[in-house]
Amino acid sequence: MNQMIIPIKVEGASRQRKREAPKGRRVDPAALAQVQALLGDASRSADMLIEHLHKIQDAFHCLSAEHLAALAAEMKMAQTEVYEVATFYHHFDVVKEGGAAPAALTVRVCDGLSCEMAGAKDLLARLPAILGRDVRVLAAPCIGRCEQAPAAVVGQNPVPFATVEAIAAKVEAKEITHVNAGFIDFAAYRADGGYQLLRDCIAGTRDVEAVIKTMEDSGLRGLGGAGFPAGRKWRIVRNEAGPRLMAINIDEGEPGTFKDRFYLERDPHRFLEGALIAAWAVGIDTIYVYLRDEYHGCRGMLEAELARLRADPPVQGMPEIILRRGAGAYICGEESAMIESIEGKRGMPRLRPPYVAQVGLFNRPTLEHNFETLHWVRDIVEKGGAWFSSFGRNGRKGLRSFSVSGRVRQPGVKLAPAGITIQELIDEHCGGMLEGQTLYGYLPGGASGGILPASMNDIPLDFDTLQPYGCFIGSASVIVLSDRDSAVNAARNMMNFFKHESCGQCTPCRVGTAKASALIDKPRWDLPMLADLSQVMRDASICGLGQAAPNPVDCVVKYFPQELG
Repeated sequence: MNQMIIPIKVEGASRQRKREAPKGRRVDPAALAQVQALLGDASRSADMLIEHLHKIQDAFHCLSAEHLAALAAEMKMAQTEVYEVATFYHHFDVVKEGGAAPAALTVRVCDGLSCEMAGAKDLLARLPAILGRDVRVLAAPCIGRCEQAPAAVVGQNPVPFATVEAIAAKVEAKEITHVNAGFIDFAAYRADGGYQLLRDCIAGTRDVEAVIKTMEDSGLRGLGGAGFPAGRKWRIVRNEAGPRLMAINIDEGEPGTFKDRFYLERDPHRFLEGALIAAWAVGIDTIYVYLRDEYHGCRGMLEAELARLRADPPVQGMPEIILRRGAGAYICGEESAMIESIEGKRGMPRLRPPYVAQVGLFNRPTLEHNFETLHWVRDIVEKGGAWFSSFGRNGRKGLRSFSVSGRVRQPGVKLAPAGITIQELIDEHCGGMLEGQTLYGYLPGGASGGILPASMNDIPLDFDTLQPYGCFIGSASVIVLSDRDSAVNAARNMMNFFKHESCGQCTPCRVGTAKASALIDKPRWDLPMLADLSQVMRDASICGLGQAAPNPVDCVVKYFPQELG
């Protein structure tokens, strides 16, 4: 009997023939050569992804599909992983295949509340026609120059008190401003006794336990917003098994906040010595400094000063200090999101526990600090904890650096006793209100700290004093409103900011901020729906952004009902 031979299709072999080339976009040899030249001999480890994206963005003013594919190949990462990180951050311009690259020069005009009150909307309306097609004009969230409102950035060059004429003039400029009058460089700092305290610590003249006790006695709390006692944090991380790391947050993105930039531009080594003393006390050999991308000039200055410090170290065996660059994401001010960003990932907050003190950067116990917290370490250890706690007013203790902006004669960083009231702060440190204007309301803690009316001008400004009123001090960013302003408009500005800056990880925040923004843009507010939305966001959001975002809206409903009709 004749047998019929039936050919058998081998599925695996067929698939193998179809997939002789790797999955995903083919790597263009020219783009790969360009990426390799930009990276040079820098590490290709995954935590360097954002640093390398910046190199490409700086060189080509955008991130093309070809360069992203080449970078993924060079770093041995999945193209999807590179793409999702690049598209997460506002300062990366990802151009899809066949898409047009943005203009080579970008002008960012801050549309934060202080800048909006100073005329930012008018600048944004007029600039595109004046600057032409070769310059891209964007509205940007707070750029940390609220005392110079309205503020803008041309390329990487800040423009304080921006006008159309000043911005047009800067379009041709190449310099990046960063050095202020009275700037204390490495040589000047050491000549004035700088790093002697560090040397005493390393030499054994100072005892670790005594130094930590001094920090605890001072009552210094974290000045980035959370307010956790600094000395206690040192002790907690020191008790964790090594190796340990430190992460320093200079990503002050809270609208109204600029104190860290103010001190960094003038006295960078005071903070660096504080960081090195903390590293000695806690037992840390590597320090990561996360600096927001808006502070381009500060980054150049800090790189130069770190080079001088490494070339002539005040002590042997000094911890390595690594500078990392943010990419325009407010959420990275949250400690665990910052750690994710340092690791080269999207800046999304982690679920807790575990806390970063136990499992932080690269899964190691991590001492996380705000810049200003470390700025005070040298003074406190040299002068004693009682010195710092001797300051204060209205029953509070310590000093606070208030970032004051808005309708005052003299905005800026105001070093004042903790517990000072808004009225005292305006009258004693800001030269009073602007001519012809009266206090109407104030934001005691930036975008998320709520809004209070002028009638509540006697509340001590400090940790724990504002919570009974639905507010908090946070990083002490005070925005002053006058009778020319509206609390409703302030709340709209804040909620638009939160909608723009939500990382999108959790639904209550991602959807809630967008929904709240749409609701309060209407002439009449749906108060029951806003109340329900506020409760859901507070109860279910993963991190402080979603939990605190309803504060301005709730405060308007509670304290400014006359504006709601």
